[in-house]
Amino acid sequence: MSEVVKLQLIGLSVIGSGIVILLFIRSQFLRVIGFVAIVLGLFSLVALAVPQMASLPPAEESIDIASIKTPADMASIGQKIFFSKGQCALCHTIGPSESARCPDLKGIGAKLSRDFIFESLTQPQAYIYLDYRHEGPPKEYPARMPYINKNPIGLSKNEILSVIAFLQQMSGEPISVNPSELEMPGAAPAAPVKAAQAETVTVAQAH
Repeated sequence: MSEVVKLQLIGLSVIGSGIVILLFIRSQFLRVIGFVAIVLGLFSLVALAVPQMASLPPAEESIDIASIKTPADMASIGQKIFFSKGQCALCHTIGPSESARCPDLKGIGAKLSRDFIFESLTQPQAYIYLDYRHEGPPKEYPARMPYINKNPIGLSKNEILSVIAFLQQMSGEPISVNPSELEMPGAAPAAPVKAAQAETVTVAQAH
């Protein structure tokens, strides 16, 4: 017997108890309790009748670098990240909106350089944008931009570049991000030459 069936039986028992109280008990206080029991039991049965769906975290977006051939491919991936893992659409809009909690991003790729957009995502407090949409002195937007490359969002450099490509394409601008800039997963940066080794090389070259 599943837990849902057990809860349904409990709900029916509560309703039955309430009906018995209303039929055979004359005390006003107990009759009120019986009526409340019937109402609560009916609510529980209705709630349990709703199909139960598992609450799962959103699917993790992964970038298959081998499949990226053009900047347009990066923009396509950036669009998915914008509306999913990046959580950008929770605060930003693409087009004017009175309920926007952060600046409107429509045409942002034509207004800001890619370097400035990258800095705005990774160092969001470097520049604070003010809300000029309403009357009175300008004020800060109600939501503050999080560090997009840190937890809880934690976008990688490849994902950030893809989002920039999407913003530029969405603004009708040429995409200045190139697939060759993407970092291969697991690739380690070249190890720096140790000071002693560098000194040896320098002496050898001098001789």
